[in-house]
Amino acid sequence: MAELRQARDSFRLKVSDIHEIAVYDYGNPDGIPAVFLHGGPGAGVSAKQVASFDLDTYRVITFDQRGAGQSTPVAELRENTTQHLIEDIELIREHFGIERWLVTGGSWGSCLSLAYGQAHPERCLGFRIHGIFLGDREDSDWWFHGSRTIFPDYWQEFAEFVPEDEHGDLLKAYYKRLTCGDPAVEHAAAQSLRGFSARTQTLEPSAEHVSTLLQSDAALAVSRIFTHYCMNGAFMPANALLDNLDRIRHLPAEIVQGRYDTVTPMVTAWKLKTAWPEANFTIVTLSNHQSTTGPMAGALADASARLAKAVSV
Repeated sequence: MAELRQARDSFRLKVSDIHEIAVYDYGNPDGIPAVFLHGGPGAGVSAKQVASFDLDTYRVITFDQRGAGQSTPVAELRENTTQHLIEDIELIREHFGIERWLVTGGSWGSCLSLAYGQAHPERCLGFRIHGIFLGDREDSDWWFHGSRTIFPDYWQEFAEFVPEDEHGDLLKAYYKRLTCGDPAVEHAAAQSLRGFSARTQTLEPSAEHVSTLLQSDAALAVSRIFTHYCMNGAFMPANALLDNLDRIRHLPAEIVQGRYDTVTPMVTAWKLKTAWPEANFTIVTLSNHQSTTGPMAGALADASARLAKAVSV
């Protein structure tokens, strides 16, 4: 994996009367342009996520999506949909005067990458996506309910935050509390949801990893925005991303997936790979959902290197 570097430049961009987003510019200004889309939705971006690119070869533009990271207002749900984020990506591309770029992202960022690419295929050089999430209800149902087959202990604590008669739909139960308007209730729900997430997304969760994800404002942002998007089916028709693959099928693509990813399980990536056989598909055996360390980080760096040879700028 490439060395960890800080952004060459960062600035704030007003994208609506409500939202202002934080934008970061990494790497070689004359390199292959790429945009990196972070997960969550609502998680924000970090320099560690950019380290899977050779920054002598690539220029990587990334940003904190609406309501996330350093963007403001934090945890804001108004004017926060997939379509708004696609508009923001285009606004950023136009700001930099980039004609076409490699579109990359992980987890929710993989979903947004595909949605943006299908909306603007003429602006894409190709794709590098990992931790595949397609935005359908079955994806969120797995996270809120199916994952208890692997984490019954953590899931029980997660479920018991709400009354037993609400255990049948934890997404709805948590969303109600995360948007109730009572800061104490919202923050408590965020700590519970993010605590479950922190303990289930890596093969070996550390105390430091868990505490980092439980930082108050960041936990509220990702919990509120994540449930907002899940409640609304990622603001897309069911199966939309698979149904519209023909719009981007001709472009180079790398799909990278951890075999033991228990947040976005491999069955979803396999579904995408089956529908998009032209894409290169890499299974990272000793990997869960975390992408910035271990074998997954190396596999993403390798995918970036392959794409550097495949794309036409």
